[in-house]
Amino acid sequence: MSDTPLTDSVDALAQQYRTLLEVSESIALHRDLPSLFHDLAQRLHRVVNFEHMRLLLHDSEQNVMRLHVLETPQAGELPACCDHPVEESPGGWVWKTQVPLVISQVEKEIRFPRVTKMMLDLGVKSFCAVPLTTAQRRLGALGFGSLEETAYDNADLEFLQQVAKQVAVAVDNVLAYREITELKDKLAKEKLYLEDEIRTEYNFEEIIGESAALKRILKQVETVAPTDSTVLIQGETGTGKELIARAIHNLSGRRERTFVKMNCAAIPTGLLESELFGHERGAFTGAIAQKVGRFELAHQGTLFLDEVGDIPLELQSKLLRVLQEQEFERLGSTKTLKVNVRLVAATNRDLAQMVADKQFRSDLYYRFNVFPITSPSLRERPEDIPLLVRYFAQQYARQMSKQIETIPAETMAVLSKYHWPGNIRELENLIERSVILSRGPDLNVRLAELKVPATAVPDGATTLEAAERKHILRALREANWVIGGPSGAAAHLGMKRTTLQSKMRKLNISRQM
Repeated sequence: MSDTPLTDSVDALAQQYRTLLEVSESIALHRDLPSLFHDLAQRLHRVVNFEHMRLLLHDSEQNVMRLHVLETPQAGELPACCDHPVEESPGGWVWKTQVPLVISQVEKEIRFPRVTKMMLDLGVKSFCAVPLTTAQRRLGALGFGSLEETAYDNADLEFLQQVAKQVAVAVDNVLAYREITELKDKLAKEKLYLEDEIRTEYNFEEIIGESAALKRILKQVETVAPTDSTVLIQGETGTGKELIARAIHNLSGRRERTFVKMNCAAIPTGLLESELFGHERGAFTGAIAQKVGRFELAHQGTLFLDEVGDIPLELQSKLLRVLQEQEFERLGSTKTLKVNVRLVAATNRDLAQMVADKQFRSDLYYRFNVFPITSPSLRERPEDIPLLVRYFAQQYARQMSKQIETIPAETMAVLSKYHWPGNIRELENLIERSVILSRGPDLNVRLAELKVPATAVPDGATTLEAAERKHILRALREANWVIGGPSGAAAHLGMKRTTLQSKMRKLNISRQM
């Protein structure tokens, strides 16, 4: 009879060693945390008294303990609230101190009121937790709950710490594999995005021109590029605002990372938030898969938002939060994602006037307007027109396997004096069309398409200027000399108030006339 306790002790120790061996086998069999812990629970039940087993991992970004796996008799989804600050969680205490913890009577525990209430709701009366730690880092804690009081003693803690050493290595491997998989997915998405960008890229790779107006802009680009400051590029449509944004990115410390662009005016309002921030599967009707947003794609790189004046008011507050806090949630997700993104915005609209008209948030405008750059129209840099004409002519000639050797002087004179309402984009399209129509070595430009008499300019260099001056004067008189605002002359002419004022100075137009 006296040998029975000793025999029982030996049998219990043998059972623990067999279970440790089975734990090692289980770890080798499973590669995902839920199936691993389900198998572990079945094996550990033979030597440890528990009804609930939980895996708690430390989230370093938010400094909380996050519940990743909850193994219970009624297996189901995790509770809605799975995060608790380190100081308010038994698992957090274990993670921080690296000391096992036993709570023999949960209802009397006062240090962790929120967590103990959750335990009591599950019927847990005693609880123990052991640290999950590898040689490289502290991961979290492994917790066990029992429906009986004082269910755990020192022998249980000693055995569970041995289990935790093996489980910690397995969890660390699973997390590392998950991080690698997510990084591979992100790189694959970036690769697809960049391939698409290459296919849809502008037809020229650098900014062409030697005018004083262009050099002034490039000097500003050179100044702001090395910083991480937000840049607002303003200017008429077709002036090459995206090229300026790319120049800022290429001269910055982020040039090795992704340059992501999005035209806010080209995306339906209902899809704009999803495009910016991404969404989870099932977040809305038609969301059949998870989508990574542009902010996430641009992490560590540059995000170029074109036509920001078209962002709806209800989305502007969310965008402001991302710019200020550098964090957001995907649609349909409660997980906060942190990003490090340099923003370059562009618009052809007068944002200051939109703010005055209550069409744009003032705080977002000031956040955009840290370093404003105004892209000059082609009318403001006429000396660059011959360079651009030759550049586009040679580029399209190579693409179409043609030989364009000369551009007639009268053609170049007309092109140099034309007012180009569509700016560089209009010029580029005209030259592409002209190369297609050219049969010989001379560039054949149909000048009649410009709605300017081809013979008028060489004989009288002021013809176009006179016509433009007359047009502006008529618009000013119709607007009673009001320049800005929705009913002002600038809006009637389809240009910015500052552009109109610049042209008035250039053409010597004043109200005293």
